[in-house]
Amino acid sequence: MNEEEKKDRGSESYCILCLRPESKAGSLIRMSGEMAICADCMQKSFDMIGQTEGMAMFPGFPPMGDMSFYTAAQTSQAEEGEKIGEAGEEEKKKNSMPTFINLGFPGMGMPQSRPRKKKKKNAPEAGSFQVPVPHRIKAMLDEFVIGQERAKKAIAVAVYNHYKRVRDKSEDEVEIEKSNILMLGPTGCGKTYLVKTLARLLDVPLAITDATSLTEAGYIGDDVESVLSKLLDEADQDVERAEQGIVFIDEIDKLAKKRNTNSRDVSGESVQQGLLKLLEGAEVEVPVGATSKNAMVPMTTINTKNILFICGGAFSELDKIIKERLTKTSSIGFSAELKDRYDGESSLLHKVTPEDLREFGMIPEFLGRLPVICTLDGMSQEMLVDIMTKPKNAIIKQYQKLLALDEVKLSFEPEALTLIAERALERKTGARALRAILEDFMVDIMYEIPKDENIGAVTITKDYLEQKGAPYIELRTVQIKGLEDRME
Repeated sequence: MNEEEKKDRGSESYCILCLRPESKAGSLIRMSGEMAICADCMQKSFDMIGQTEGMAMFPGFPPMGDMSFYTAAQTSQAEEGEKIGEAGEEEKKKNSMPTFINLGFPGMGMPQSRPRKKKKKNAPEAGSFQVPVPHRIKAMLDEFVIGQERAKKAIAVAVYNHYKRVRDKSEDEVEIEKSNILMLGPTGCGKTYLVKTLARLLDVPLAITDATSLTEAGYIGDDVESVLSKLLDEADQDVERAEQGIVFIDEIDKLAKKRNTNSRDVSGESVQQGLLKLLEGAEVEVPVGATSKNAMVPMTTINTKNILFICGGAFSELDKIIKERLTKTSSIGFSAELKDRYDGESSLLHKVTPEDLREFGMIPEFLGRLPVICTLDGMSQEMLVDIMTKPKNAIIKQYQKLLALDEVKLSFEPEALTLIAERALERKTGARALRAILEDFMVDIMYEIPKDENIGAVTITKDYLEQKGAPYIELRTVQIKGLEDRME
């Protein structure tokens, strides 16, 4: 064999299973990682996957997990190294058999547990981070969340006590139990935003999930264990750190028992019962890197004893149940309670009791594991004005930054902000209505300003919002001064 033939032979690709060159095995199937496999071995591999562990792959091949065959095959191929060029040797090393068998199938010689992800560089070890004292946590929340003083205090104390309880290693008769929190409040009052802000400020694993996607095990949807799967992802697959995390379950009121139904309530009462073991504290098997259990997903065990659960919901029409309880003792006479006494009262949710929540549809066992009931206030006109202007990430500041990139200063008249707050109250969607209203009239402003480079400042007026006038526009002073010099 001359040098050219050796060179051509050495540049050939080889099947990673049978190690035959492409000239003998026929056209090879290319895969990722510069791997290739012949059609015969590919078909035999598919046949092997369906077989049980310990059975032979196919005639002539050893049982799954036995590497002696491949070692002998590589040794035999090494003896033919003189016939294969240096390029062929390098290709054979890239396409070695051990790369193919690490597919994670049962019996392929690979453990079923998935290797843990590398931790983030700045991620602290479990229990090593220092949580600020309650008044510091509240002070940080005050920079982003307007109002809701009682709720911020309750969350700050719960988080601080939670990690004090986790670090407590004393062995005495007094065992501190965790206090899970139930947050009530109308839509748009800041329940989810409050917890998201807490997650951003504190360097602790915190998972936020939605209860509407949860169903009873075995039905279409996510199992209750998926809540812990998200927490495990937030902790970078570190089980020890995840066991000291916080879980926020939003829309918990959607799990209320269905009334007047004869079918199985797989997304309501059954999910409440499934969450009982998580809230109380138990060892739960959780799929790693997935939200549902199946044979191909590795499992790990998480103890929920040290996980703090915060549940939130709007609980619409709960005020009617509270009002009915407060007025059911009405009588005739001067001391009688009027039926319409509590109509229009925004703080009616503050009078909630566990009996009202049970009447709403929450089961007693579930309420017993949420001892702290925290009620958030509805939005008022003053709160909406402050929400638009005072927080660090206020929506007005966002628009001002957008126009500042075009070197334009944006400002609002106080009367204009008051009018926006009044319109937001009419929509009855809380703070969520502010962005919709601002986007409505800011479209024209954001469209017209880039046309004229002479515009230096824009002031939004009340007349512009009422479509009775135009915004107040100021030209750039430098350009005006240069125009006056040219006129002289």
